[in-house]
Amino acid sequence: MLSAGVDEAGRGPLAGPVYAAAVILDPARHIVGLRDSKVLSAAQRECLAVEIRACSLAWAVASADVAEIDALNILQATLVAMRRAIEGLALVPTEALIDGNQAPRLACVTHTIVNGDRDVASISAASILAKTARDAVLSNLGALYPLYGFDRNKGYGTPEHLVALERHGPCPEHRRSFAPVAEWRPVQEYKGRQHVTGGGRR
Repeated sequence: MLSAGVDEAGRGPLAGPVYAAAVILDPARHIVGLRDSKVLSAAQRECLAVEIRACSLAWAVASADVAEIDALNILQATLVAMRRAIEGLALVPTEALIDGNQAPRLACVTHTIVNGDRDVASISAASILAKTARDAVLSNLGALYPLYGFDRNKGYGTPEHLVALERHGPCPEHRRSFAPVAEWRPVQEYKGRQHVTGGGRR
């Protein structure tokens, strides 16, 4: 039986895409140190991500962008990203083990597991791949939109981020359907690394 672990990263942030990963571990190649990505340091996650990609039978990472999040809502966009990750696997799994209590519609059998990223190795592996992939994207967005500190806060609503949002309004990567963002109208017109500032609260 080919069992794929599936997890997401980035449901809570105010900006950026939501990511999901699917991993089919190789039982003959044990990976030491698999944990929920949230309890690992960034360095540990990066090292494990390399090992997961090298040692797994199959893995895939997928995302749903900000436009999809705003159009569908964050839960449905997350399920879309999960489905894309499963469908992106080089091997067709017999079953998918999904972290949490919601599962996308898949061609294979699905099982939802609350705290699966803590208790199931393949889901832990998926959480690590999803987290590292999303963090890399947010670091790049930090260079593109330096006002918001995405490279530091990864899109989460930190005090620094909320102050920048109040002062400058949302950029194109903000989730307009999220309440803290919806309060503010866009006041940034970005052209590469440059930006034009103006306006205020609507």
